[in-house]
Amino acid sequence: MYFKNKKINGRKYKYSVKTVRLPDKTIKHIEIIYKNQSEKELKTIFDEKEKLENFKFALNKYKSNYIFSEEEIKKLEEIRLNYKKITKKLNKQNLKDLFDRFTANFTYESNAIEGNSLTLKDVAIVMFENSSLKGKDLREIYVTRNSREVVELIIKNKFDISSEGLTKMHKILVRDMGINAGYKKIPNFITGSDLETTLPENVYSAITNLIKFYEENKEKIHPVELSAILHGKFEEIHPFDDGNGRVGRFLINVILMKNKYPPLIIRKTQRIAYLKALENFDKGHQDTLRRFILERFKETYKKFFEVYIKYI
Repeated sequence: MYFKNKKINGRKYKYSVKTVRLPDKTIKHIEIIYKNQSEKELKTIFDEKEKLENFKFALNKYKSNYIFSEEEIKKLEEIRLNYKKITKKLNKQNLKDLFDRFTANFTYESNAIEGNSLTLKDVAIVMFENSSLKGKDLREIYVTRNSREVVELIIKNKFDISSEGLTKMHKILVRDMGINAGYKKIPNFITGSDLETTLPENVYSAITNLIKFYEENKEKIHPVELSAILHGKFEEIHPFDDGNGRVGRFLINVILMKNKYPPLIIRKTQRIAYLKALENFDKGHQDTLRRFILERFKETYKKFFEVYIKYI
């Protein structure tokens, strides 16, 4: 924030100016007439004006609809801006603690959806104390350890939304587990579903089309909505022998974090609703999954990130 003088119709005016960067990296200069406002008052005014500029940007860029309405998109942009403030406010140690906690929670919940028996405390021990657990399945320990590496790389924005990015995630996830890394060589199925997943010989072309869909729509569909659609399409393909659910949930957060939105968590208590949403998606009804991911996004921000900053 800085000050400058302007002469209008022969009269001098003092302006307070703040430079903001929009999501596409364009620079916007916000100006208000200075009337001896306090620094706190100026900050409040500029924060509101910056918010409005970001709202206008998002509403011009992304298509709205009956689920992702203009009002809903405004809420999502407010979350993005608040998340940005949170991460900037935290010192290095607290930021690491925040994402360590997120990594443990995300991994515990994602693994639990797949039937992993480790508790949240077990997950923390495996991840941060580099210890094994007596009497526990080694596969559960390996997938927990490996998931930490994947989530940390997602937070550091180290994955592209590409065939290479997906197979890299999978390779890390299944390391030391005796599972073939990379795309499946024999047909597979989704337990409890009648969906016929993509045949092995068609997986690469199906993934190529998935990435093409992302590239064609990343400037049109809001990232939260796009992450839901891509997740559903990815699970329909089911490209790997094992680990499809976990990689699909990783993919959601790759899209969100690449676009500067906070990541989300799908809880094991939401498993039935989640699987139903995927089942409906398989049948051509996308709305349930789009709504489900939207609610999980807002819920994770409110119950995880907002709670953390409140106590810090």
